[in-house]
Amino acid sequence: MSLRMRLLAGALSPVVRTAFTHAQNPVPLREGVDWAAKLSLPVQLSAEVTHDALGLPGMWICPPGCDESKVILFFHGGGYIAGSPQTHKRLASRLAQLANRPVFLPAYRLAPEHPLPAAFEDALAVWEALIAAGYCPKDISIGGDSAGGGLGLTLLAELCQRGTPPAGAFGWSPFTDLTLSSPSFETNAERDHFFPPERARDLTAIILGESSPTDPHVSPIFAQFPNCPPVLLQASDCEILRDDSVRLAEHLRAQGAEVTLSLTKDAPHVWQMFDGFFPEARQAIAETAEFLRALN
Repeated sequence: MSLRMRLLAGALSPVVRTAFTHAQNPVPLREGVDWAAKLSLPVQLSAEVTHDALGLPGMWICPPGCDESKVILFFHGGGYIAGSPQTHKRLASRLAQLANRPVFLPAYRLAPEHPLPAAFEDALAVWEALIAAGYCPKDISIGGDSAGGGLGLTLLAELCQRGTPPAGAFGWSPFTDLTLSSPSFETNAERDHFFPPERARDLTAIILGESSPTDPHVSPIFAQFPNCPPVLLQASDCEILRDDSVRLAEHLRAQGAEVTLSLTKDAPHVWQMFDGFFPEARQAIAETAEFLRALN
């Protein structure tokens, strides 16, 4: 663990945990996510940014000279209640630069205004729009962070079942089990830098609406992944969502998938957002970019 990550995570931990502990309603935390996003990449990367692409709300990020025959479909995190292409454009820009291909960031609908499975419906619509735009399934890689990582893996399961899987998928600290059954919710309750586990059920009550937490369209841990392409999962060993990745890796491998599971010691949730502040963030993004380049 680098000194810079130790210092920054240690400084932010009491502030963020206190905010989540005492918030009466998670929705106002959207402003907190907007603020936190400003901590990523201190300098905006050079890239062409196009809004409202594919006829859908979202953002294209195209680094100069990138391979435009391939695309990364990236779903932002934020617990299904917060986040946007704006909060994640810098992070997506770094991934696009290192992977040498464009990224599309969709602005999927958020709860509580639009509870699940609205986000899944939007993810599927974006996939279909990319196909209609001329991309083949094997030209597209999908992924995301936190809730966005879970959303990408939910879409992956649907596409595998349809027989049209993408080239591969990745998840950064993905939220894969909305029943909150992962053992790390207890074992890492005091170690997680940001999230008090006792607030997790408040969150799921808001985002699930009428959906069951065991519905594969909201919790990919309960989905089937026939003929699954390669998957990369990154998580921190001390976050409450650690076992959402560990258990999903086991679930995928049992179905014959090739899975790379990478656990980073003592990192905060979605530490990739801190690219430019400590080396572990850049290392994780670079690992993802290398994984994506090897797919196609």
